[in-house]
Amino acid sequence: MAAMTQGRSMPGSARRRLTAAVPGALLCAALAGCGHGGAAASAASTASAGTLTSAAPSSAAPSTPEPTPSSAAPATPTPTPATEEAATTAPASQEPAQAGGSAASALWGKAYSGTASISVDVYDYCSTDGSRRLAGSRTYSMNSTLHLDRPRTGGDQSENNPFSMLFAAGAPSQAGAVSFWSSSVSTVSSQDLAGNYRDPNLLLTYWNIGWSGGRMDATLTDPHAREAVVLNLLNWPGLLVACRSDLGQMPGGFPHALAAGTTFTGRLDGSGASLTARGGTTDGVVQFRFTFSGTPS
Repeated sequence: MAAMTQGRSMPGSARRRLTAAVPGALLCAALAGCGHGGAAASAASTASAGTLTSAAPSSAAPSTPEPTPSSAAPATPTPTPATEEAATTAPASQEPAQAGGSAASALWGKAYSGTASISVDVYDYCSTDGSRRLAGSRTYSMNSTLHLDRPRTGGDQSENNPFSMLFAAGAPSQAGAVSFWSSSVSTVSSQDLAGNYRDPNLLLTYWNIGWSGGRMDATLTDPHAREAVVLNLLNWPGLLVACRSDLGQMPGGFPHALAAGTTFTGRLDGSGASLTARGGTTDGVVQFRFTFSGTPS
């Protein structure tokens, strides 16, 4: 400040010489560092420049950003193993049977009509010692029908047969009539004869049916008398008074439950039925056998 005041008081020629000398001094100080203090400032300036140089991104080798996958790009499909396709494809032998095929399901919905020739042996216990004896025999014929359908279901159970079967010879109330039921669904009562609870939709299976290559082998395995749902019957007249045939018979016959072990076997296919039945009643009063020949109806 004092130098500037002093300069203003100098003559014009002196002021011009001073003004020209000042920039040169400043340039000398910048180049020479003006002693040790100038060298430290120069070093600090150099360090700052190096730091900036290392921090700045290199324009010669810019980093290439990795491409961001597009959300619209389709996902790479995962190949399905060959074994999975084989597991979900049913073999030809397991394809559903078509109408007219050899599988039992081809018989579902089939009905046959014809005639049953029936022979009956009647027994009683009227001997002097009370033993069972043959009291008489009879042979007769009845119009008959056989219906096949898909296995029945009831509750959470299904009939374990290739088809359900219903055979009827004669009218239910007719003397000598016979009925075969392979299964039924009980909806009559929620209690059995002993008072025990039972499912009113309980499936009852009476017959065990085997069928293969057009041949049926069926056996009555459970009459279900304990459930009081007896449907496999032979309707046969009984005496008004036991051991007194001279006093007459009850009109209309009396239903006798068929015993386990009754069989129904023979040829059965889409073209017709030729079957033979053999069995008896649970009370031992009647033994029977019959042949049934039927055609699709």
